[in-house]
Amino acid sequence: MDIEARAGLRSLPKTLAELVGSHIVAAGMLVDENPEEALKHARWARARASRVAVVREATGLVAYHAGEWAEAINELRAARRMSGGNEHLAILADCERALGRPERALDIAREAGSDLPKETAVELRIVVAGARRDLGEVEASVVGLQGPDLDPKRRDPWSARLFYAYADNLAAAGRTDEAIQWFLNAAQADDDEETDAAYRAVELSDPDAVLVHDDAAEDAENAEDEADTADEDDAEDAEDAADAADIDAANEADADDVDTDEDAAAADADEEAGEPVTASADASAEESGEPNAGR
Repeated sequence: MDIEARAGLRSLPKTLAELVGSHIVAAGMLVDENPEEALKHARWARARASRVAVVREATGLVAYHAGEWAEAINELRAARRMSGGNEHLAILADCERALGRPERALDIAREAGSDLPKETAVELRIVVAGARRDLGEVEASVVGLQGPDLDPKRRDPWSARLFYAYADNLAAAGRTDEAIQWFLNAAQADDDEETDAAYRAVELSDPDAVLVHDDAAEDAENAEDEADTADEDDAEDAEDAADAADIDAANEADADDVDTDEDAAAADADEEAGEPVTASADASAEESGEPNAGR
């Protein structure tokens, strides 16, 4: 947990602050791989520290990743009232879009002002462009993304996302050639491979090639699934065989115990009758009336 977050928890008793902090940290660790589980941790913290801005902020962000749009809006608005920050306006606007309310997304953008952090401003432009598309204003969505930072030579932290959004809106407007070029620009700027820009460029330029690629990928995935299933079946067969061997061994052991018990019983009977105790073979010979060579 960063220094700012720890400072936000100082209003809580020490023990409670440590518990809340541990759940916030757990939520942050899980949010990418398992947002639903992360949200459980965030809600636990929120239930015990609802007046702490950093807790409400964390809960809102995790709810956003988990697709709980209304909850994200409530939590991030609460955090904004407590802290006065505007860094999550783009997420608030995107949640409104997800809830089918693009007009509210545009209202958030209009009320944001011009003093936003640069990255927040760019993200908000991207969301506004999406809201314009939702309203059928495709050309307006393209124009809204244009600006000095829409330069293929730029390598800002947000460049790949901005180029991708611009390409996506160009494609929606039917400007395919331009869209292909901007998807390629996005792919070149996307060092962390957070987007599928290269795939989208190929998809627009040669749809047949994409279909072949998708079929091959599906075949490979199916083959891998079949191989995994075969391995699982083999493992189950081996386990069943091992269980059967254990059962056989147990049965043999039980049979040996029964034989031993019978021999002991026969010996006891001979001893009670005054006969000398001999091997079980002697007893069998006597019962059959045959001479015993040992005597």
